[in-house]
Parts: sequence; structure tokens; C-alpha cells
Amino acid sequence: MSWRREGRRIGLVPTMGYLHDGHLSLVRRARKAVGSDGRVVVSIYVNPTQFSPTEDLSAYPRDLKNDLKRCREYGADQVFVPRDEVMYAGRESSCYSTFVTEEQLGRSMEGKSRPVHFRGVTTVVAKLFNIVLPDIAVFGAKDWQQAAIVKRMVKDLNFPVRVIVNPTVREKDGLAMSSRNAYLSAEERPQANVLWKSIKLARETVRDSETAIPASRLKRKIEALMKSHPLGRLDYVEFFDPETLEISRQIKRGTHMALAVFFNKARLIDNGRL
Repeated sequence: MSWRREGRRIGLVPTMGYLHDGHLSLVRRARKAVGSDGRVVVSIYVNPTQFSPTEDLSAYPRDLKNDLKRCREYGADQVFVPRDEVMYAGRESSCYSTFVTEEQLGRSMEGKSRPVHFRGVTTVVAKLFNIVLPDIAVFGAKDWQQAAIVKRMVKDLNFPVRVIVNPTVREKDGLAMSSRNAYLSAEERPQANVLWKSIKLARETVRDSETAIPASRLKRKIEALMKSHPLGRLDYVEFFDPETLEISRQIKRGTHMALAVFFNKARLIDNGRL
């Protein structure tokens, strides 16, 4: 690649498109990391291997024309939009059989609720690293478990890539920006900030306690909060070590929290440090 021959640093922002301001904050962070002389690549690819047959692959929101416009506006140097046959040659005829699997950090939370998800994520990210050859890659903190798994993959497989995790960008009411927010109905949208309310409730509870709190007690408080937002259905809420992702039974300051909530066809996730 000519950029490498010229000694330019390369930053990669992997996305599935339908870009919002949260994605674009990743582009800005990549630009900061590589500098004005570096190059920022945004990939847009709805990766089929991270969706189960019952999930929303075909319905996932797409707007490539607007995505390309926003990438130009935010200073991406190149947008990589591969086709399935490029990323998974021969997959439809069962000729594609090689995957990258992380076997420790992906067992709980998203990995438990979506069993094939992280195998698809690590596989496609490894492929993007091999194609783009970035020096740095930027991921969002909203997908905390995903970022931790990518960092572990980079370490375990000796990828020469520095992974940067950028803070979650939120709407005014605290709802984390997500492409799947587009699924929310007018009635569901005001209730969707229950994820952020749950994180704030847990933070306040931990802050006000002088001793560790049983996770079961915090879960009951969040389940009670969910009852005042009846359009939502709690998938899971967990408390864990932010580095190892080991599930915590006693909650104290510094513990991390993650949860997933269904609103009809929208499944939303969020997390935060307590």
C-alpha cells in the first residue's frame, strides 16, 4: 500500500453503516490518533456471520449514500464497502470454513444471549485488519464486551494494531446512540432511556453504600425500575470486572455494569462504570 511506503499512519474505524454521531466521534478519534499526515479508513459492512438466523440481518438499517456523505464531511480518507463475496468467498457453497474464536471473554452477557455473535465479530475484524493493515483501530465503549474481546484477540494473535476505545455518545436523555434506535416506535422511544436510568440507579446505589452490595439486590432494583417502562423487556443485567469481564457477585465502586433490553424488534445495549 502506497500509504505505508510513504510512512503514513493508518487508522481504521470498523462500522456496519447507518452512521450516527457516535460513529463519527470514532472517525474524529482516529484522525487525532494518526495525525493530519495519517490516513483514516472507515469500513461499512453488515457482517452476516455475527447474526443468528433469527436476528435482524436483512432488516438492519442501511443508507450508504448518506454514510458516504457523512464520511466525507468528517474527513475520512477512504471508505471500504466490501461485498459478501469478497469477505466470505464461497460461503454460500459451504466452501468458507475458517473463523477466529475467542473462548474466554465471550462466554457471558452478549456471548450468552447471542451465541454466534462474537465469532463473527472477531473473524470480520481480523479480516479487516489483514486487508487495511491499520496501525490503530477505534471502537466504541457502548460495545464494551466487544472491545475487550477485540483487544484480547489483538494480544493473543500478535496483530500490530493499537485498539482505542472511545467514550459512548448519548442523546440528550441519555440513550446511547445506536443504529438500532431507528427501530423504536414513537411510543417506545421515551421509555428506551431506561437503560441509562438503570446505570444511574446502580451508580447512586453504590455511591451511597459504605459496603459492597450483593449483585442480586441491585438486579432486583433494576427489575423494579423496568416495570415502570412496560414496553421494554430486560434480556440481562450483569456486573463484572472491566478488564477480565469476570462476573461480580459483590458490587463496589469500579465494578462495571452492562444490560440489554428488548423493545419489540429493537434490542438495545448499554454499560457503564459504577
